Amino acid sequence: MTDQLTGSAPPRAPRGGASAPDGREARPTRVRTRRFQPAWLFMAPSLLILGAFVVFPILRSLYYSFFDWTVGAATQPFVGFGNYVTLFHDGQFWNALRITLEFTVVSVVLLVVFGFIAALLLQRDTLANRIVRSVFFFPTIVSLVTIGLVWKFLLDPDIGLVGGITAALGLPSVAWLQSTSLALPTIVFVSVWKSIGFAMILFVAGLKGVPAERYEAARLDGANTWQTIWGITLPSIRPTMLFTSMILTIQSFQVFDLVYVMTGGGPVFHTDTLVNLLYRDGFVNYQTGYASAISWVLFVIIMLISLLQLRLFRYDDVD
Repeated sequence: MTDQLTGSAPPRAPRGGASAPDGREARPTRVRTRRFQPAWLFMAPSLLILGAFVVFPILRSLYYSFFDWTVGAATQPFVGFGNYVTLFHDGQFWNALRITLEFTVVSVVLLVVFGFIAALLLQRDTLANRIVRSVFFFPTIVSLVTIGLVWKFLLDPDIGLVGGITAALGLPSVAWLQSTSLALPTIVFVSVWKSIGFAMILFVAGLKGVPAERYEAARLDGANTWQTIWGITLPSIRPTMLFTSMILTIQSFQVFDLVYVMTGGGPVFHTDTLVNLLYRDGFVNYQTGYASAISWVLFVIIMLISLLQLRLFRYDDVD
């Protein structure tokens, strides 16, 4: 509305936090600032704990990786990339990397495939399905150390339950964890047994997010069960597939508890993973600098594989 005396439009109030004509800051900016300050006060304790116990140790390990840092040594000489050069010429490192890759690939593929199949079979909210899902998920909440100790006892060829069953059936006793050819597959089996409930629950949640109209349209078009799964279900749960595979891959690359409890990396280093090698060099041999270099190489490997998974599972969400 124009001014009734002059006929000119009145000056507009400043927008977007601009200063008013008298030099004072606009009111909306002051309000936003007052609201933002308490947020920092609430976040400060968590940020301090995160910085002290997460960020600082990570940066400190990067610092250690450039030194020949040995606990208790009189001097800690700077070696630059010497630890990394030594690492890539270390046969134990390449053996541990190979075993970690084998464990990760096999366990993640099995968990994704069987977790998805279990979710398809148990996605309906019936009482029986809820009970079965709970049974599948229960091992997930048990610690890996407990799982490893229980299965180590069960697989003992002399006093274990599995050995007793094979003896009752007249079959020869099998040293599952002492065999160079069976130790790693046995650990893979235990890992899949423990985590399949976790993968199943994630896929159940993803399946419940698929619109029912898509299945109805597929049925009207005459699609069978396999065509519906391949054409409707799998494309619709690609975000869930990405999240599940990434989480399981990171967990598998960091496997330590099961290996340490069940085999300790044996027999003859046939189950020696990267984290087990890191633990042995850092906490048994006290070679902190070398162990830190292993940890950063492991971090880079996990990051590269995660980026590859993001690329493979890339999708365009068009509803």
